[in-house]
Amino acid sequence: MATVQKFEDLVAWQKARELTKETYKAFKSLNDYGFKDQIQRAAVSVMSNIAEGFERGTRAELINYLFIAKGSCGEVRSQLYIALDSGYVDVETFKRLNRLSEDCSVLMYRFIQSVKQSGVAGHQFKKEKSKVQQEREEFDEYLKWFIEEKKKNPNVKWNL
Repeated sequence: MATVQKFEDLVAWQKARELTKETYKAFKSLNDYGFKDQIQRAAVSVMSNIAEGFERGTRAELINYLFIAKGSCGEVRSQLYIALDSGYVDVETFKRLNRLSEDCSVLMYRFIQSVKQSGVAGHQFKKEKSKVQQEREEFDEYLKWFIEEKKKNPNVKWNL
C-alpha cells in the first residue's frame, strides 16, 4: 500500500471534490441565495476539512477534521431534503447528490477507522535524523555499492 503524500491523493477528498462540483452545478441558477449559499458552503466544508486535517500533521487533528467533514456530509444531505421538498431539485438530482454525500461519509468513516488503527503519529511527530545518523546511512549505502562492485569485478584492485 502506497503512502499518501498529499491530500489530493485521498479518495475521500477526490469524492468530496466531486460532491462540491456537482452541488455547485445543481444550484447554479437558483435564486434562493441563502439556501444556495448554505448547501454550497456545506459541500465546500467537506473537502476543505479533509485537506486541513491532513495538512495539520497529527493523527488526532486529522481524525477531528475528518469527523467535521463527515458532519458536513450530513448537512449536505439534510439540505438536499429541503431542496427536494421546495422543488429546487428533481428526484434524480436529489438521489445523485445524496448518493455522492453518502459515499463521502462512508469513505470518511473508513478512513477514520484506518487512521485510528494505524501506529503513525503524524508528520509533526516525525523525528529528524541527526547528522551522525545521516552519515551512517550514507556510509551504509556506499558499503552496499562497494560490495556489489567487488562482486561484479573481482579482479579489479581497489585503492581505498
